[in-house]
Amino acid sequence: MTGEPHLPEQEDIRELLNLYEKLKAGKGGSFLSEESFERIIDHFDDQDALPKAMEAAELGILQFPFSASLLIKKADLLIATRHYKKALSLLDKAEILDSTDIDICILRTDAYLALDMQEKAVELLEDAIQRFEGDDRIDLLFELADVYDDYEVFEKIFDCLKLILEYDPNNEEALYKICFWTDFTGRNEESIKLHKKILEDFPYNDLAWFNLAAAYQGLRLFEKAIDAYQYAIVINEKFDYAYRNMADALMRLHRYKEAIESLEKVIELSRPEDLIYQAIGYCYEKIKNYAQARFYFRKASHLNPDDAKLYEKVAVTYIKELKYQQAIKYLEMALKIKRLDADFNFLMGECQLKLENYKEAIHYFLTVVHSKPRNIKGWEALIRTLFENNQFNEGEKQIQLARSKAGDKSIFDFYESAILLSKGHLKEGVSVLEKSIESNPKQLKQFLRLYPSAVKFPQVVELILKFKRRKRI
Repeated sequence: MTGEPHLPEQEDIRELLNLYEKLKAGKGGSFLSEESFERIIDHFDDQDALPKAMEAAELGILQFPFSASLLIKKADLLIATRHYKKALSLLDKAEILDSTDIDICILRTDAYLALDMQEKAVELLEDAIQRFEGDDRIDLLFELADVYDDYEVFEKIFDCLKLILEYDPNNEEALYKICFWTDFTGRNEESIKLHKKILEDFPYNDLAWFNLAAAYQGLRLFEKAIDAYQYAIVINEKFDYAYRNMADALMRLHRYKEAIESLEKVIELSRPEDLIYQAIGYCYEKIKNYAQARFYFRKASHLNPDDAKLYEKVAVTYIKELKYQQAIKYLEMALKIKRLDADFNFLMGECQLKLENYKEAIHYFLTVVHSKPRNIKGWEALIRTLFENNQFNEGEKQIQLARSKAGDKSIFDFYESAILLSKGHLKEGVSVLEKSIESNPKQLKQFLRLYPSAVKFPQVVELILKFKRRKRI
């Protein structure tokens, strides 16, 4: 409970406890004021000695039977010990003595919530909000917001915070909270209107600028968001979250160099985070500065060594530079953490394939299709590898298995056609190819990339020309 009166320095808690023990023992001449009893109750409460606190409250009430504050403190202890109905009865008595004490309302709310009477708690607070003013009204609105949070009426939380800011536009707690609930409820337009009004009267409120920017960002108005974040930063140059969010908006606009500057400022102002290092690495990767991207992905991995995705990110930068051997080293690190991860195995298979290590590539692609049997990409890679290694019979077996697991996709027909043609089954291969082109003509280019030698067969050339003539018509 708040509002504890200030007592003279010489009357410290030890002296009060000594007087209290004498009073309990019935020694004459001992007297404690109402305020002293409050201090003793608070002392025992702070020590988690609830039975002693309750004993002090009861003795205090015997001495001061018309003390609303002591009744309130006892009710608080009853709530802490789960005697909710007794607490409510005491609060009724306290209200008769002092109807202006806001703690009565707050404790009643706690009791109603504990008794699963949310509607009663809401009704009580809504009535009290009309009766109290100033800081008390704001405290009650925060309490009401917490009640709505407890039983997940999230729109009402936003409404409470909005009312608080209409009464007190510079209330920091409300400004912090409404940013989250704006994003959660999607009420960005209302937030923009609210914060613009605040900024008309208080143009140097950095939190209001931040919230305005975040609401613009929620509507994907990234240019406006960046402008508002910059105002927040001008007012508060150490506002790390403004730099952080602004970096996200800059990345959305593909302004990666500016985003890097903003993220570097975050690192300067706050403790290192793997997510920030990852974001910087991502930006460098986007501008094709792969060495710098690796540098930051590695820094992220030092902070979070169990995140296998970070090793994959390093590997991808090497793959983009065609440095497959170096990529394999980092993919092995990722696979030590997640041995069956389909993405890691797929990339490892691709690297091994580029190095013409067909046996190893097949091993990794088999892991992919076992892990994700409905994923077409894994089957494609496996069949393509078998084809490139002239394992045509095994390729045919895997095509049949792929159809049974991932469905009868046209791409499997193109691969089957390539295998049949390679095995010298010309008539059958051309027939399957024709069916494939009819089914999905866009995949013809993929077929020719897989098997460019197919054009040595006049029947295949004729089929392709026939398709192209039909396409022009």
